[in-house]
Amino acid sequence: MHLTLINLFKKTVPGHIFRGKRRLVKPVSQRAMDTLTREYERQEQVMLLLRNPYLTLEQSAGHAKELQKREKLVAKWTQEQTLSKMKPHVTIEERLNQLKIKEAWD
Repeated sequence: MHLTLINLFKKTVPGHIFRGKRRLVKPVSQRAMDTLTREYERQEQVMLLLRNPYLTLEQSAGHAKELQKREKLVAKWTQEQTLSKMKPHVTIEERLNQLKIKEAWD
């Protein structure tokens, strides 16, 4: 009974508590500020790595040729390999061939 009365007369925000004119706004804590600061520092480190590439343009030109990635990719999609994975074509005549007993009409 007492819990019901407390819940009934509790002063809360009308409607959805995080939307609208009378919404409940969470106060900014020090932990949230520290988390945001760490996130910005991490993004800055990533941007620094992206701005300064590991290889120069001369070094990066043609470095994948030795790995032969393109040739392996093309070899993977050859006609023989794709046909070997597929089932052979079956016609209706081959399906209904078992119904043939004799050719002559009686």
